[in-house]
Amino acid sequence: MTPSSVALNLALSFAGLAALCLAMDRHHRAILSGAPSRLRAQALRWTGWAGILASFAAAVVTSDWNFGPVQWLGSLTGAALLLVGLVSYRPGWIRPAAFLALPLAAAAALLA
Repeated sequence: MTPSSVALNLALSFAGLAALCLAMDRHHRAILSGAPSRLRAQALRWTGWAGILASFAAAVVTSDWNFGPVQWLGSLTGAALLLVGLVSYRPGWIRPAAFLALPLAAAAALLA
C-alpha cells in the first residue's frame, strides 16, 4: 500500500460516488439547480458504477488480492464520508471536487 495507490483509489471512489449522488433528483437539484433528464440520470449512474468498479480494479492491481479489497473498502468509506460532508454543508463544491478528482487519479495512476 503506497500513498499513490491510496490516492488513486480515493479519487476514483469519490468521483464514482459523486456521479451516483448527482444521479439522484434531490441532490441534482441542490447542486445543479434542476432535475436531471432521464438520459442524464442514467448516464450518471453508469458513470458512477464504472468509477467504483475502476477503483476496485485499481486497488487489486496496486495491492494484489491480499490487501486490495480491504484498501478498496477503506477508500470507498473515506470517499463516502467526504461526500456526505460536502452534500450536507457545501453542495456546490461537489461538482468541482469530482472534476478535480479525475486528474488527481490520473496523476496517482502514473505513480502507483
